[in-house]
Amino acid sequence: MAARLHGRAGTWGVDLGIALLVQAAVTIPFVVPRAASLPPADWPAYGLTSLSVLPLVWRRRAPVTVLLAVLAAQVLYEVTWDGPGQTLPYPALLAVYTVAALSPARRRLPTAALTLVLIFPSVALNSGEARELLFSLLVFGAAYGFGRLTRIRQDYTAAVEDRAAQLERTNRIEAEQATARERARIAREMHDILSHAVSIMIVQAEAGPVTVRTAPERAEAAFDAISETGRDAMVQLRRMLGVLREGGPAEDPSAPLHPQPSLAELPALVERVAAGGIEVGYETVGRPPGPLSLDTEATVYRVVQEALTNVVKHAAAGSVLIRLEYGPDALAVTVTDDGRGPGDSTGHGLVGVRERVTAHGGTVTAGPGPEGGGFRLAVRLPLAPAPAPLVRSPRRS
Repeated sequence: MAARLHGRAGTWGVDLGIALLVQAAVTIPFVVPRAASLPPADWPAYGLTSLSVLPLVWRRRAPVTVLLAVLAAQVLYEVTWDGPGQTLPYPALLAVYTVAALSPARRRLPTAALTLVLIFPSVALNSGEARELLFSLLVFGAAYGFGRLTRIRQDYTAAVEDRAAQLERTNRIEAEQATARERARIAREMHDILSHAVSIMIVQAEAGPVTVRTAPERAEAAFDAISETGRDAMVQLRRMLGVLREGGPAEDPSAPLHPQPSLAELPALVERVAAGGIEVGYETVGRPPGPLSLDTEATVYRVVQEALTNVVKHAAAGSVLIRLEYGPDALAVTVTDDGRGPGDSTGHGLVGVRERVTAHGGTVTAGPGPEGGGFRLAVRLPLAPAPAPLVRSPRRS
C-alpha cells in the first residue's frame, strides 16, 4: 500500500513538473520585449493562456478529457482575445502525445480525428496560410506518432519483463521439482540400505542365543554375518553421505560420483542373507547383449535387495530363488519365495521398487508364486547400454 501511494505521488510530481515546464514555455512571449504594432501582453491574456496549461496536471488520469479541455481553452483564447501568439501549441501537443500513449483505440482514434478536424478552423482563424496548416499537421502528427512509439516501447518492455518473470518462476519450479526428485531418490537409497542391513542383523541376532546353545560353530558365523552386514551398510552410507557433503568429491577425487552398487555385488548380498538360515538360490539365464549402464545395474541390485529384505522381515520363508534372465533388449528379474504369501504389498519398499523401475521405463508385477503359494516379484527392465568411453585423438607435435 505504501509503495502504491509512493508511486502515485511520484507520478503527480512528474506531471506537475511537466506542467510547470510548459507554463514556462508559454510565458516567454509575455516577458520578452514586443514591438508596439503587436497585440499587448496583458494579464487577462496570460491568465487565459495559463488556463490551457492547468489541465496537464491530470493528463495521465483522464487523457481525452484533458485534451478536450486544452483545445477548448486555446480556441477560446483565439476567439475572444487578441493576445500574444505562441511559437508552438505546447499544451495541445503534450495532450495529443498523452492520448496516443495512454488511451485505448476506441477513445484514441475518435479523439485524434476530432483534433485533426479542429486544426483547419484554428489555422483559418489565425493566419489562414497553407504553410501554417502544413506545419500544424506535421507537429500534431509527430506528437501522435511519438505517443504511439512510446506506448509500443512500454508494451514491449512489459512483455519482456513478464517473460523474464515467467522464466524465473519456471526455473524455480523446475529446481523445486528436481530437489523433490533428488530427495525421494536419497530416501529410497537410505531405506534400501538401512532396511536390508537392520533386517539381516535382527534375524541373525535373534538366532544367536539359540545357536550358541545348540550349534556354537553356527553362532560364530551368525555374529560374523552381523558384523559384515553392519560394515557393508556403513560403507554404503559413507559413500552416499560423502557425495552429498559439500566438497566431498573434491576432497577425494578417486571417490565414486554415484553411491550405486553393481551386479558384481549380488553374490555377496546373497551370502549375507543365506547366513541367516534362509536357502537362497541365484541363477542367471542368457548373457547381456553388451555392458549395462550403471543405473541399470544399481536398479537390479536394489530390487533384489528390497525383495530379500521383505523375505527376511515378513515372509517367514525357508527358501528364495533369484533369477536374472537376459533377452535381446530387456532383463527380467524374478525373486520367488515359499513363504506365507503376498500379504500387504503396498509398503514403502515395494513403492520404492516401482518408482525405481518406472523411472527406467520398466514394469513391476508382484503377487502370489507360480503355484499360488509364497510371493513372487517380477521386474522387466529395458537394457540401456553403457555409454561409450571417450576416445581422445592424439596430439600433433
